[in-house]
Parts: sequence; structure tokens; C-alpha cells
Amino acid sequence: MRHHDVVVIGAGSGNAVIGDSFADLDVAIVEERWFGGTCLNAGCIPSKMLAYTAHVARTVREADTYDVDAELRAVRWRAVRDRVFARLDAERDEGRTGRDQQDWVTVYEGRARFTGPRTLRIDRADGAVGVSAGQIVVAAGGRPLVPGPVLDAGLPYETSDTIMRIDAPPRHLAVLGGGYIAAELADVFAETGSSVTIIEKEQHLLGPQDETVRGRFTDLVRSRYDLRLGRELTAVGGRPGALRLTLDDGSTVEADMLLVAVGRVPNSDRLSLEAAGIATHDDGRVVVDAHQRTTAEGVFALGDICSPVPLKHVANREAQVVAHNLRNPDDLIAADHELVPSAVFTRPQIASMGLTEQECRDRGLDYRTGMAGYGDIAYGWAMENTTGFCKVLAEPGTGRLLGAHLMGEQAPTLIQPLVLAATLGIDATTLAKSPYWIHPALTEVVENALLGLGL
Repeated sequence: MRHHDVVVIGAGSGNAVIGDSFADLDVAIVEERWFGGTCLNAGCIPSKMLAYTAHVARTVREADTYDVDAELRAVRWRAVRDRVFARLDAERDEGRTGRDQQDWVTVYEGRARFTGPRTLRIDRADGAVGVSAGQIVVAAGGRPLVPGPVLDAGLPYETSDTIMRIDAPPRHLAVLGGGYIAAELADVFAETGSSVTIIEKEQHLLGPQDETVRGRFTDLVRSRYDLRLGRELTAVGGRPGALRLTLDDGSTVEADMLLVAVGRVPNSDRLSLEAAGIATHDDGRVVVDAHQRTTAEGVFALGDICSPVPLKHVANREAQVVAHNLRNPDDLIAADHELVPSAVFTRPQIASMGLTEQECRDRGLDYRTGMAGYGDIAYGWAMENTTGFCKVLAEPGTGRLLGAHLMGEQAPTLIQPLVLAATLGIDATTLAKSPYWIHPALTEVVENALLGLGL
């Protein structure tokens, strides 16, 4: 059995753990599927590249709003897909080649399973090998959750892992789920010409979002999609290319393609963690402490397999923490998950940070709400935007920012000053009144929301 100083399971954000400071060690990286992880190959990067293409198409389609005569002849799906993945596949291959060229790194292609404390069996195409390590990092990510009625049907379906690489957009796409993955991919395929039906068990889309965001977003997309809200899928029938989805009220949806986007689950069940003494939460996430240490000595974890906030920028931060802690056991640092911003790249875009208004109520907090609309600022007039808004929540006595929620053009960018202020402890009044805010610019919607708190 070969022994390594450090073994990393997963070459997504796990690959970022291993920098040049590890060059004096014998390091191994185990990757079963995608070098570069989900984000690069089937997640945030390709979906946003496709979302931006959809934005360009929509701009042409809606040019008449601005008294511009333009015609959208077609979105060349195969050309778009090939442009996106030619770049990303090259990035993946370059990352893999770069590791091969480092004589202190060994790359194992295969599935790793624990056989004991800090010992692994790696099942490869050419047979299994056993390895041991002084330290192990579990960064094996997650996968799309597929519910029983879909699995039981034995008929074709797509997930976020597969749908972005299909050869042609469907005529009618049925989307099971109403979260951010469902919403983003529905937007992409609607702009390619697909008609879209969304089936969601809740009464609104984007359930975890602030109530104002999810309510207004759901209302906005009613005219674009066939929404089946408050409904659950009970059966899938028909044949490939002509599916019939039966819902719990007896109604049916006919579609030629089904996208399953009801959430993701950690890959912890594929690693035989119990053999190493690594505990998991009820939802399958690996248990870690503030320093990303698991319950097994010498074993760390990061990313979607353990994180309470399964986002790429969180996984990257956790990778930085693990990299430091592996080399500095007497000077451990921690990852902070309190003020993590997130974004949804739909039409309109959405961004959030901190608590929602419903969470403030549930916790019995004393809070103020400030709201401002894109339609109330000059650049919003230029955009003819009447639906975008910024909502901020703050503590009355101190002005401490509790949460922020935006819906509209460039929301993921506009939220950043609010993230910065909350992280650095800058109160809402100071943020609103101390710096200059450019006029006319979209950032005025943030300024006006802060002033609207009335603190």
C-alpha cells in the first residue's frame, strides 16, 4: 500500500487546497469524474455563460422597448454549447495536465472509499489500489437529487449535470423544481425557443429567498412559463421524446424533455465514511468543526459535501482554510458562514445576503426595512425598469445591517457594497451618508434603500 503525506478526494475546490507550499510533500489527488469539479464542468460557470447568451438574445428581442428596430433570427444552440464547453473542457484538461507535470503530485482517476482510518481503496479502470495518508481532505462534492417517481419510470430525464450539453433545445421542457437551478436553466431554454412548464410543490418559486423577492419573481414569470405551483409529481409515463407527467391533483403535463432540479445531495454515501470514523448529519453532510476538521483525526472536509452553504465561493474559502490548517496545526483558522452573499442569474437577476424578513420575524428581532425601486432612479428610467428593487434590513438602534435583497439588472454586483459594510461592521447610516454615490448610476438604488430605513 502506497503512503502519501496528503490525499485530496475531489479535484474541484479540493484541487485549490494544494498550492506550491505543499511541494515538499508527497501529495495525491483522487478524482472520479470531472477534474475541476461541478462548477467548471456542469455548474456555475457554464450556466452563467449560457445565461449571458440568453441575456444578449433577450436584449435584441426587446429592443423595441428603446425604439430600436432589431430582429432576433435565431440562437444557434449547438454553436453556443460548443463555444462554452470548448473553453471549459480546455480549462479542465489544462488543470489535469498541470498536476501531471508536478512530480510531487500523483493523480488517481477513480472512486475512493475509506477502508479504515486514513486508508483508502481507489477503484480505477485498470483495477483497485490501496493508499494511506498522514492527512486526508474530503472534497467529493454533491450530485443532483432524483426523486422516486422519475427513477421508477425508467424513462430519459436530464439534470443540471447533463442538460447543458444536449444537442438541441426541446420543443417543450418540463422542469421539476422551483429553486435557483431550475429558474436559471428554465430562463436559458426559454430564450432558445423552448416552451417551459415548471412543477413546484411550494406556492412560489425560489423558496429560500426573501418573501418580497420570491413573490415578485413568481408573479413576473407567470406570463413566461406554465407554472404548476403547489403540485407534486406522482408518475412519469409515455415514451422517450413524448413524456407524460402526472401530478398529485390528477392533471398531466406533456413534454419532450424533463429537467429534474429539485436539489442536490452530498456524495458522502459513496465514500464508506463509517470505516474511517467520519460522522455525518442527517442530511448526509459531513460533520466538521469551525476549522473544517471532521470527527476523524487527520481528516478535513470542504465544499458541498459538508458546507451549510453549498456555493462555490464558500467552497473556495473553505479550501483556503484547509490549506492553511494542514500546514499550521498550531495556528488554526476558521471559515465564517454568517454573511455569505448569493445570486440567481435569471431574468431578472437576484442577489441576497444575511437574513430574510421572515427570518427576522421568526427570531423576534427588532428591525427596520428600507426599500427603493429601479424605477425611482435616473438610470432605472434609462433602462425602462419598473420592477427592480433593493430591500435592506437593519437594527434600529445600531444601524447594523441584518440582510439585503435585490432583484433587477446587475443585482449580484450591486449587493457587494452591502456585503462589505456588513462584514466590516459599517452601519447603514454611515454607509448611506459617508461615501459619495455616483449619479446617475444603478448604485443609487442601494443608497436610497439605506436612506429609506429612516434610522
